[in-house]
Amino acid sequence: MHHQIILWITGALHLSIFAAVSLHCLHRRRNPGATILWIFVTWSFPFIGALVYLGFGVDRVPDRGQQKLLADERLLRARKDERRSSPQAYWRECKSTRTASVFHTEFDRALDALMPEYPAHTCNKITPLVTGDNAYPQMLEAIRNAKHHIHLQSFIIAGDATGKLFLNELASKARAGIQVRVLYDRFGSTGALFKGFFRRAQKTANLKVEGWTQANPLKRQFQINLRNHRKALVVDGKTAFFGGINIQSKNTTRPGKPPLRDYHFKVEGPLVQGLQYSFLCDWYFITGESPEHLLSENYFPAVERAGDITARLINTGPDSGCDIATQTFFNAITLAKKQILAVTPYFVPTVDILRALRAAALRGVDVRLIVPKENNHRYAGYAGKALYEDLLSAGAQIFERLPPFMHAKALIVDSEFSLVGTANLDERSLILNYETNVAVYDKHFANAMQLIIYEEILHSDEIRLNEWQRRPAYRRLIENLALLMSPVL
Repeated sequence: MHHQIILWITGALHLSIFAAVSLHCLHRRRNPGATILWIFVTWSFPFIGALVYLGFGVDRVPDRGQQKLLADERLLRARKDERRSSPQAYWRECKSTRTASVFHTEFDRALDALMPEYPAHTCNKITPLVTGDNAYPQMLEAIRNAKHHIHLQSFIIAGDATGKLFLNELASKARAGIQVRVLYDRFGSTGALFKGFFRRAQKTANLKVEGWTQANPLKRQFQINLRNHRKALVVDGKTAFFGGINIQSKNTTRPGKPPLRDYHFKVEGPLVQGLQYSFLCDWYFITGESPEHLLSENYFPAVERAGDITARLINTGPDSGCDIATQTFFNAITLAKKQILAVTPYFVPTVDILRALRAAALRGVDVRLIVPKENNHRYAGYAGKALYEDLLSAGAQIFERLPPFMHAKALIVDSEFSLVGTANLDERSLILNYETNVAVYDKHFANAMQLIIYEEILHSDEIRLNEWQRRPAYRRLIENLALLMSPVL
């Protein structure tokens, strides 16, 4: 009898929790597939499923994302305050003598409506850097030459040799009187965080280290989905780096191990101040540091012409409320007339992006997708494979890049437009993460990126439709099962 009572109580509690989660899903969620998945998980895994939903359920994104949006709006109001003495170098357009292309005009029209606070600017110089072997030395040199401040942001700062090298250089500059701010993502940098890696650095004068998180059980915030996936380094407001390369030794050549394939970019010109403002927005949200101080002239010095590249910063995240990331990729793909080169480590796009790629291939655009052959997130790799046939049957080409693992992200359209940065072509980057991409309107830059991507293709195996359709049935089953989990991958 005693055991029956326990079973009745447990069953009633499970049914109550299941009903509560189901009602919450149906009341808040927009994605039907994700709704069914969460209801299934909550029912199939009593109590554990509800806890997973509490931590990962994307329905809680609007609540937490709204807090970031309000913080950004407060800083934006401070930026626009005419009484403030801070310079307006970034918000004054650096004029170009060249006429914008049709692609530039049409693409920017959409972005002007979505995010007017980040306009396009000319006079930039943007240099691609492939792997940490090329990026880290230039980043470290910029750090060592800093005169006033250094701002570093990364999803992963590992507690390995590379992480220690960067933190030691930053601490050295801080001890020399340079103001240093470091922002890492607590989820991405979990290993270093648990080892006390950042706690030791925080003891250095002039060195401020903060972790990004929007999960705090004390404030009834359990959502750990909202990760800051941005990677940027800004030095003295004049030189910047951004892209997909985290701060970890995996990105460098080690004995018997080549570096991960990844892209980073060195920036000079007005775009630097856009990256600066992006960092300070995130920093303000986490720390609440005074806007008067963050928007001072020291962080936004006058920027001289550095080159001829026109570029536009595209910051996205769940606080945007209008799927800016998805619309950005969608518009770039639908405007393509000749060719699309898409490089991504995780190909689990939204339905809109997948349809746009299929439509482009069907209308005769040369669509080429490059993904890693061996994925570091196995289930994401399986989920992507479940979508291969949709593209191949439309005439697109798919190439699986041989090891080392390819973590790079890029979209090149018609040899004239490039979209580069931190966002993967997966639902997490497009919907959940805070990401930084840059739209580059420059044929020379696009040509340079094409050469890099063609090198990836040379080291890839092409997937052919007739061979792919003959793969074993059990593989199809695994891939389709993984695809069902795409909302939480």
